[in-house]
Amino acid sequence: MAGARAEPAPAKINLTLRVLGRRPDGYHEIESLVVFAALGDTLTLAAGGKLALSVHGPMRHAAGASTDNLVLKAARALAERIAGLDWGRFVLAKRLPVAAGIGGGSSDAAAALRLLARANRLAMNDPRLYEAARATGADVPVCLDPSPRVMRGIGEILSAPLPLPRLPAVLVNPGVALLTEKVFAKLQVARRCHPGAPWTGEAVPSDREGCLAYIRGQANDLEPAAILVEPAVREVLAALRALPVCRLARMSGSGATCFGLFDSTRAAAAAATALRKRHPDWWIRATTIG
Repeated sequence: MAGARAEPAPAKINLTLRVLGRRPDGYHEIESLVVFAALGDTLTLAAGGKLALSVHGPMRHAAGASTDNLVLKAARALAERIAGLDWGRFVLAKRLPVAAGIGGGSSDAAAALRLLARANRLAMNDPRLYEAARATGADVPVCLDPSPRVMRGIGEILSAPLPLPRLPAVLVNPGVALLTEKVFAKLQVARRCHPGAPWTGEAVPSDREGCLAYIRGQANDLEPAAILVEPAVREVLAALRALPVCRLARMSGSGATCFGLFDSTRAAAAAATALRKRHPDWWIRATTIG
């Protein structure tokens, strides 16, 4: 694609996730410490001409019809706010599993907005980008500037970027798609939500041990509900926790992807290799997150 621009769309990891309650409109108020992985999809834009999208890569078949993709939804949402928006042909290299709790589609949409901003000489802090992100999906705003943050409300209230350390990690998905609405439907059955006061801005420790201690003291309130919907999540967590060098294992978002945290990239790589031997049908990746 001559003259094309490429943009990474990193996986979003929810290190913590509290469900604070359900609003009158049916949406749930959440609070989540979000970081991003050093792996993800890649989106390319060749500006000019009609809006189009093609998808390739190992997860292309799971991505569904390109007409339903959040990349196109984000582009159209921005065009509704900016007359004469210059767009073009997007090409998505899809590497992340879908409906996996790691924000693949949302990160793709945010990458599309960043590409369109550059193609149209928009400042990255242009409020219309945020408005388009929010109109596209609840997780898109936090992915717009992929930095560690606390996300609140239904995803629209974001803290300033947090100076968190990069943490070696292994991401594991058992090869099942887990729909968010099904997990929330089981939330009350699981009885693990934590109503209470929202995050007040207390500092998340920036050193590795302090950060790990902070994360360990939190939870993902959706984890028990996700296990009720898909017991494979329990199996993944058990496999990660059985590794003697795993510091902490937890589910991300509404699942089914789980993460394990390790002391070094070498330990994470070795853990990923060991898990692949035991579970060759799982999606397993060593990376860093932060």
